[in-house]
Amino acid sequence: MHAFSIQPRAAFAALALLLLAACATPPTPARNPLAEWVPSPNYNARKATLIVIHYTEQESVEHSLRTLRDAGSRHPVSAHYLIGGDGHIYQLVDDSARAWHAGVGRWGTIADVNSASIGIELDNDGASPFASAQIDALLRLLADLTQRLGIPRTQIIGHEDMAPTRKNDPGPLFPWKRLAEAGFGLWPQGEPGPPPANFDAWMALSNLGYSLDDRQAALKSFHHHFRGDTASALDETDRRILHALTRH
Repeated sequence: MHAFSIQPRAAFAALALLLLAACATPPTPARNPLAEWVPSPNYNARKATLIVIHYTEQESVEHSLRTLRDAGSRHPVSAHYLIGGDGHIYQLVDDSARAWHAGVGRWGTIADVNSASIGIELDNDGASPFASAQIDALLRLLADLTQRLGIPRTQIIGHEDMAPTRKNDPGPLFPWKRLAEAGFGLWPQGEPGPPPANFDAWMALSNLGYSLDDRQAALKSFHHHFRGDTASALDETDRRILHALTRH
């Protein structure tokens, strides 16, 4: 009696599980409603704690979309987002996946930047000012990403900040101060005062996150980011800025 009553119940339960599995809908990838989804196959899974900003240095958005989605390239690359000069936002890789945008380099203790970051490409040739509509769209995207993914608002850097010996993007024309005024990235508050006599500017540069493997390259990237110039010597203004950025 017990044997015959258990078997039908077990069979029914198994059948119900199979029907549920057949009807189940696969989880939807985390796609951003602010952007047009144009998927790239070039990614791995990971969690982001950093945002890296690039410029494309290509002739058009269409050209960059092809490059960022080309799985047959000898050196395939991708980014999570691409923003056109008109402010249109494209998403190429899921926020939860590892895009291939940063390459060799590091920021602070982060040695595998691709595994810890969201990559944002801006359609810009590297020599022209960034369009206002493009920066407006970037600010909207940064607000969304930092809130939704829990990325600290200070953890926003340029490609050259983490790879100063290889990269120049987003370069000295990028409006870091405008981002800071909107609450993103690091920027000195007010007019930086003089640091104490024993202040070590190079150590401060390292504490910000810059690698000192090549000090001149790190200084060049720092100048692009915080001064918008290409000066090659560390001076008193640098010392003041570095002290203001690291004193807390």
